[in-house]
Amino acid sequence: MAVDTTLDGVAAELLALLDARDFDRLRALMTDDAQGVDEISRGWKRGRDAIERYFSDALSRVSDIHSTFRDSQSRAWGDVGLVTGVLEQTYKLDGEQQKITAPTSLVLVRTDGAWKVALVHSVPLPADEG
Repeated sequence: MAVDTTLDGVAAELLALLDARDFDRLRALMTDDAQGVDEISRGWKRGRDAIERYFSDALSRVSDIHSTFRDSQSRAWGDVGLVTGVLEQTYKLDGEQQKITAPTSLVLVRTDGAWKVALVHSVPLPADEG
């Protein structure tokens, strides 16, 4: 299992594009059959059409996104890569401030020499009541 630092670069780019709400470039970073789940959709988005709807509908309600990815580790097995880490994120949803801590996994596939995101699995942990 070799560490591939370009995987970390794609993960950083994904979050930077999300923070910038640059949905066109986000789409280009994903495979046609990409899948994802997160706290806003509260369910799976499967395929380009579902992700397009998510970007235009759900994320239109989100502003002031600030993301940090910590404790990350990446591995590549041929043309498949995995990046895991903890997403710390703040944003406004319908004007209300949100803060999440979400263990996150990204599965990437190398296509024509470039890494594309095939899966985003990011589900926040409940807030620490302590």
